Amino acid sequence: MRDINKTDLEIPDFALVVLIGSTGSGKSTFAARHFLPTEIVSSDRCRELVCDDETNQDVSADAFELMRDIIGKRLKHRKLAVVDATNVRAADRKASIELARRWHALPVAIVLDPGVDVCVARNAKRPDRPFGAGVAQRMTMEIRKGLGGLQREGFRQVWKLGSEASIDAANVSRQPLWTDKRHDAGPFDIIGDVHGCAEELQVLLGKLGYSLTWSGHRGERSVVVSPPEGRKAVFVGDLVDRGPNTPDVLRIAMSMVAAGTAYCVQGNHERKLGRWLEGRKVVIAHGLQQTIDQLETQDRGLKEALPAFVDSLRSHVWLDGGRLAVAHAGLKEDMVGRGSGAVREFALYGETTGEIDEFG
Repeated sequence: MRDINKTDLEIPDFALVVLIGSTGSGKSTFAARHFLPTEIVSSDRCRELVCDDETNQDVSADAFELMRDIIGKRLKHRKLAVVDATNVRAADRKASIELARRWHALPVAIVLDPGVDVCVARNAKRPDRPFGAGVAQRMTMEIRKGLGGLQREGFRQVWKLGSEASIDAANVSRQPLWTDKRHDAGPFDIIGDVHGCAEELQVLLGKLGYSLTWSGHRGERSVVVSPPEGRKAVFVGDLVDRGPNTPDVLRIAMSMVAAGTAYCVQGNHERKLGRWLEGRKVVIAHGLQQTIDQLETQDRGLKEALPAFVDSLRSHVWLDGGRLAVAHAGLKEDMVGRGSGAVREFALYGETTGEIDEFG
């Protein structure tokens, strides 16, 4: 849950934003203030499109079917969409979560709760809302009851604006997904699975024009890597396991990523190492034991920095104005530049059957 008092809402620039609020909470006003008209998919507007009357509840089923169709088309084309409806109950939000998953968009909930009295007073001023205070009271109670479960429903971000003042003061900004590096045009040197072969990696980098400067002694070494002018390396994962010197491979990659001279995506071996570092149960195979043994002899600095580095690795990087995507195992076209569990799994393992081999 995001800070209830925070009014600076930083959302992904590709997302499905679900507004949650009682009738009279100001959802449509909020949407119009912070999003483009083409981004907003309103239940009232869809009722109007269906039957020329936005208040006609008899056509709600068709109106919501139209909403889902429009949202799906926007997400298909990697366009942000905003669901402007009350979205009071988990059942009302389920279709939005399913659409976000289908198109690998991050689902974001923005809860507007200015208070029941505010909602009732606003509704009383609108002739198209002849119902009494009970509707707003019931909706607000439902929203507050379900607030704690929004992340379990699948929302990756949950923002709550809990007063009229915070709603008025809110500012929505958009951030590129961590995979989105389209601004970087390279040129790039794409380096495949290194698997602990530090000596060979250094030879390869040298042939590509990179220079490496080591300091310290074995076990407590550090390295600075200077790239050729304008070039950048992209490591395709599986830095670790099997080879004789995984620690130095990690030092090189970590140093380059920290300096901004390389990108690195996650491989299935980094995924498994990360799970082991978290203390989770994993099958020690496929070279992981060599990595564990080699890390035991290293300085505390490397071992302390390693969990955060492994955790920071993303499914893929999207580069060069969208013309290049780099992932470990592969990526479908409709997954590029998007974020979901399915994208991560495909990037790590490709098309799988779901079966598990003797190595887990």
